[in-house]
Amino acid sequence: MPLRHLSPRDRHLFRAYGAGPAVPVPDPLLHRAVERRAAAAPHAVAAEHLGARITYGELDRYADALAARLIRQGVRPGDHVVRTARTRVVVTVAEHAHRVPLPPGHHLITLDEPLPYIPGPRLPRQPRRTVPVSPDDGCYVLFTSGTTGRPNGVKVTHRNVANILLTAPGDLGIRPGDRVAQLLNIAFDMAAWEILGCLAHGGTLVIRGKDIAAAARTADVLVATPTVLSGIDPAACPRVRTVAVAGEPCPRPLADRWARRAVFHNCCGPTETTIVNTMSRHDPAAPLLTIGRPTPNNTVYVLDADRRPLPIGEVGEMWAGGDCVSAGYLGNDALNAERYAPDPFLGGDRRMFRTRDLGRWTADGELEHLGRTDDQVKVRGFRVELDSVSSVLESVDGCVRAVTLKRDARTLVAFVTPADVDPDRARRAVADALPYYCVPERVLPLTRLPETDRGKIDKPALLRLAEQHPAVSR
Repeated sequence: MPLRHLSPRDRHLFRAYGAGPAVPVPDPLLHRAVERRAAAAPHAVAAEHLGARITYGELDRYADALAARLIRQGVRPGDHVVRTARTRVVVTVAEHAHRVPLPPGHHLITLDEPLPYIPGPRLPRQPRRTVPVSPDDGCYVLFTSGTTGRPNGVKVTHRNVANILLTAPGDLGIRPGDRVAQLLNIAFDMAAWEILGCLAHGGTLVIRGKDIAAAARTADVLVATPTVLSGIDPAACPRVRTVAVAGEPCPRPLADRWARRAVFHNCCGPTETTIVNTMSRHDPAAPLLTIGRPTPNNTVYVLDADRRPLPIGEVGEMWAGGDCVSAGYLGNDALNAERYAPDPFLGGDRRMFRTRDLGRWTADGELEHLGRTDDQVKVRGFRVELDSVSSVLESVDGCVRAVTLKRDARTLVAFVTPADVDPDRARRAVADALPYYCVPERVLPLTRLPETDRGKIDKPALLRLAEQHPAVSR
């Protein structure tokens, strides 16, 4: 019995806190939800971009035509993308076609080409060109750096995606006609939340141009990383009623600012657990900003190094179970063995995933995120949680965002925004709250923090910036 070492109370709470609600999923195949929206409202606007629009009926017919062509090319469920995924067909746009190196026997389809489709609503008896698709077939493969520093393709199934996007709160309350901003890089799994979540519920996807804030200003729903969201002024977005952030720790001031105007979900979950697997609706009056509880049909376990459940309140590593657990890494058996394991709590053939996120359960059953195992560093021989230092810096008046990094074996360096934050006051705040070895040797105020192409903070760029500003002796 995997819980026998716990007290009866902790056994009960382990199950009560760790399991999300068991709810039915309307359809384990997300594209069927989009098809139903097209049938119900073919003239509704599915997406717009810089003045151009496409209706649900047009989108559905284009999708059918493209699917028919892919089927003629031999594409079947289980086929993937490029080298690791061993693709045979590449779909792109004409201006990028020359950048796609195609080996012999591969086919290129450019979406700019006219695709044969019948204008107007589909006739009720017009057959679709389909192949059988199972809920456990791959929906998409998304590449993530993982823990090895090199890209690893994660296979996410139809069941995985439908479970988070077609149940509350992951559906974000999107209704037909709602405008959902598409702000994120499509190589980032949170873009699937924006795009597929919108279309499955009949919303209008507002695809951004170069100006992210312009798309956000006309939207009802925003999905973003904290870094992207921090560049958007909530006062300029009067329509926004729902916001969800994930991908990196959210500063408390940012959460409070948006939660005073809209429903604000602070979320957590790596690509391998399908977008997010915990969500919390934040209240500015709450004592903590947490990542909430497991989403429907999912579980979270706080375990020790031997994968044994910890008592409520103790810090451990979070493992995720349930319908969120993806099918694993393509062609990487060693990494699959390291990160995926049989789930002894759900049993059967269920698996759980090692997130490498540290956390603990609060007394009332909320998950407090305490950084990542790889964000724990040693400075002067002492263990330091970098996110704890950043949290103190973000509590300083005027500080909107902070990042703390290990510079060398003896020093930390921190970066804060905006540029008018007093660096000496920021250092004193850390010195007052944490041990001496946690105090950054230097705090660099910046106008903005550099971003990666996926909308997260670019930590290597920050370290390069630190090298341009040598530390001052104290």
